[in-house]
Amino acid sequence: MKAILTVHNIASDLVTTFWTPVFVGIFIAIVTYALWPRNQAAFDEAAKMPLREE
Repeated sequence: MKAILTVHNIASDLVTTFWTPVFVGIFIAIVTYALWPRNQAAFDEAAKMPLREE
């Protein structure tokens, strides 16, 4: 029996082969940016923002 190519199969293959690695790369870039030591002071300041009484 031949496999029938449907829009769903094509879309699923596209997501699996292209978008998954793209999103994994974006996620790794965001985590790297957030944990980079140079950015620690900015994140510490932002973490204290709700506690400031101005």
